[in-house]
Amino acid sequence: MNMDLWKTISVAKKEKHRNLYLNYKNLRKFPHELLKDGGSHHLEHLYMKMNSLTTLPENLGQKLPNLIELYLHSNNIEVIPGAIGTLVKLQSLDLSNNALAIICPEIGQLKALKHLRLTNNQLRFLPSEIGDLRELQTLDVSANCLTVLPESLHLCVSLEYLAADRNQLKDLPRQLCTLPNLKELSVTSNKLKCLPQDLGRYAELQYVYVDNNFQLYGLPSYLYTKVVGHSGCGSSTHDEEVKLLFTYRQMSIPLPDEILRIGTENDPVPTLQEMVWISCPQSHYQEICTSYYSTHWDIAITAAGQCLPLSTQSVIL
Repeated sequence: MNMDLWKTISVAKKEKHRNLYLNYKNLRKFPHELLKDGGSHHLEHLYMKMNSLTTLPENLGQKLPNLIELYLHSNNIEVIPGAIGTLVKLQSLDLSNNALAIICPEIGQLKALKHLRLTNNQLRFLPSEIGDLRELQTLDVSANCLTVLPESLHLCVSLEYLAADRNQLKDLPRQLCTLPNLKELSVTSNKLKCLPQDLGRYAELQYVYVDNNFQLYGLPSYLYTKVVGHSGCGSSTHDEEVKLLFTYRQMSIPLPDEILRIGTENDPVPTLQEMVWISCPQSHYQEICTSYYSTHWDIAITAAGQCLPLSTQSVIL
């Protein structure tokens, strides 16, 4: 350990500093000086970004028991020891830009954790124990190799912001729709083909970003009142055969031309009900109106087996 680093740590321990900044120190190992002689029980905020650490000490929770924030952004950490679960007061953990291929299940023992950032690692899955983080408000797992998100995420009832951009996700667990406090969801640049139909049901979810999911052709109806980013999704199907099907007497009614022009500047768009009635034979008009208001009839929209393109803002009743 060089003399400047030793002096910085010694002064922090002697004067019982709550914050310690060890960023850009070219550290290859966790400083032993910080852990010896009973550790640093006063330390609450530790910043060790932009170093060359490859692991963390097993006795971290024992020596730094009051740690609230731990920032390890941009190191070479490959493994997080199970002892991370002993940091019972930890509220913020940043492990972005490391070399993590796995997160140990003991992460679920961090009951006070509110912010977890794991962006730009090599993660292929997240442990189901992440659902034990009931206080978690922010989770960012962008730029990994994830193909699925754990269904247990719906147990993170305090979650407000979830980002999983630039992964390999093909779908999202339907349980995500039950997160009562989720305000923002970002899953751009994945391989999503569809979204859970209940997504956006809770009023708290106001921002959804699904840009650059090239196989995603439709949105759940609950998202039509939200702020949605969907550039680069799907492709135009205006030249394909598009039909409107509904379950009233098994009739198949061609979709009106009006809906094929949705998105142009000069053509007003009538309501979906109006377009159905326009296309129905006049003799069935009154009967369908009565049925609509007195019972329930389902409408589904298909376009060569998929939802209408995002650019049409199709409605699913």
